[in-house]
Amino acid sequence: MLESQWLDRGPCPNPDCDTEYGNVQHKLGYSFCFACETRFGEEVRKDLQFYQGKILELPRQEPKPMSMKGTWGELSDRKISLETAKKYNTKIIKQGNIITHHLYEYYNERGDKIGQKVRKTQDKNFWVEGDITEAVMFGQNIFSPNKHNKKYVTISEGEIDAMSVYEMMGSKWPSVSIKTGAGSALRDCKKAFTYLDSFDNVILCFDMDKEGRKASEEVAQLFAPNKCKIVRLEHKDANEYLKMGKREAFSSAWWNAKAYTPAGIINLKDIGDSLYEEDYCETCLYPWPRMNEKTYGMRTGELITFCSGAGMGKSSIMRELQHHILKNTEDNIGILALEENIKNQIWNLMSVEASSRLYIKEVREGVEEAQLKKWQEATVGTGRVFAFDHFGSISNDEILSRIRFMAQGLDCKWIFVDHLSILVSGQENEKEGFGTDERKSIDILMTKLRSLVEQTGIGLLLVSHLRRPGGDRGFEDGREISLSHLRGSASIGHLSDNVIGLERNQQNDNETLSNTTTIRILKNRYTGDTGISTHLFYDKTTGRMTEIDNPFNQGEDE
Repeated sequence: MLESQWLDRGPCPNPDCDTEYGNVQHKLGYSFCFACETRFGEEVRKDLQFYQGKILELPRQEPKPMSMKGTWGELSDRKISLETAKKYNTKIIKQGNIITHHLYEYYNERGDKIGQKVRKTQDKNFWVEGDITEAVMFGQNIFSPNKHNKKYVTISEGEIDAMSVYEMMGSKWPSVSIKTGAGSALRDCKKAFTYLDSFDNVILCFDMDKEGRKASEEVAQLFAPNKCKIVRLEHKDANEYLKMGKREAFSSAWWNAKAYTPAGIINLKDIGDSLYEEDYCETCLYPWPRMNEKTYGMRTGELITFCSGAGMGKSSIMRELQHHILKNTEDNIGILALEENIKNQIWNLMSVEASSRLYIKEVREGVEEAQLKKWQEATVGTGRVFAFDHFGSISNDEILSRIRFMAQGLDCKWIFVDHLSILVSGQENEKEGFGTDERKSIDILMTKLRSLVEQTGIGLLLVSHLRRPGGDRGFEDGREISLSHLRGSASIGHLSDNVIGLERNQQNDNETLSNTTTIRILKNRYTGDTGISTHLFYDKTTGRMTEIDNPFNQGEDE
């Protein structure tokens, strides 16, 4: 008796293919993945390399003759009746009372038998006798759409499932199968499109694994809206229901199949009472009350961008916010300050705790070490602050991976990145899409940051510099900021939930005015309230920023 030429199945060598069992190794040394439809030569199999776009073909071999003969019989190992087996021209081979092989016949469009698939029941390996390349779908030759049965056709992932569906649905509606598993689904259905489209409804009943779900979505998009429906199964496939005697459960799933809609599009009616289940996010108020009047605080799941020119007080504000979150929540904090070393970051936090500029060496030298250690213990000593200890050049993808690790591995709810411009300027890997075009680089990076916020649910506080303004007056003279001043790309404004501008006139002769930063809300997705929010005065003695009344007396609304 002819033995199977397929040895084993397993994961595909192609790194872009995530099938776990779709790649089958042949005795001749090559393997074929039915998921991505790629043949791999022996030398590729050994070192698991894959040359994208190149299929390593072996010389085509002559089809094997249809030598195996079977007899009519119930497929008792799969609970398929004799009547259904005869309907589908499926025969069996037995040794004693044990079914050892199934023989599934395949036909061309003229109705000629051109091949058969032989499945070994013991290990589920299969091979083909004849040539089924030009064959129609399994079962297609026995169901011609007419006024009696053109209402529904079900497509399954294998011959056994096609017969199972037909039997469980009362042997009433046509049921066909693709030829070689989920990997051939789109190709087979495209080839049979005219036939399938002649039915009023196309029902997809693929396996509930990852490959099956992917194939369902790909095939469904071939057809007109609402024509294709997808069956959602609790068990692996249709035959599992038949073997377990759950015909009614399968019938219910089949009749309740939902019309395919592209991912992300839902009928809002289906939301129901879940509308009143609030999406979880943590809110932390800003340390300055007037800022909360416009923003209602900061929330996890948001990307908040602070923008300013040089010397506007952004570093002081970042220190205040880090300390405020540390003291007013139980959340972990991540800091990626790319222009500061780790020790400076620690001194910055301790400075806010101490209300003293400890980040200045001469200041901390006047403080006893015991007191410094108390402030250290009250801040970074909590074990809730994590910082990126960087050195040398590092790519943006590496930075993004550090942010992801902080979020998912260290449970950081709030992450500070200071600043966007240095990320872009340090990126030289054009293969990742970054190059000398700063606008394009910022677009790509902001999109990745936005996606990271959505995926992890963190609150990301990002610092961005402003482009150099035209004219004689710069931002260091207190020039008003608008979204158009964001450096390099409009995507900063588009993809941020909030954009907060920091304005300060460093050159003002009045010391109070030269040390006051105006907080202007440029974008506020949560409440929509924008404009001047508050004024923060920087005290050179304490190093703290405190909220004060408008010192400019120019009639600005607060």
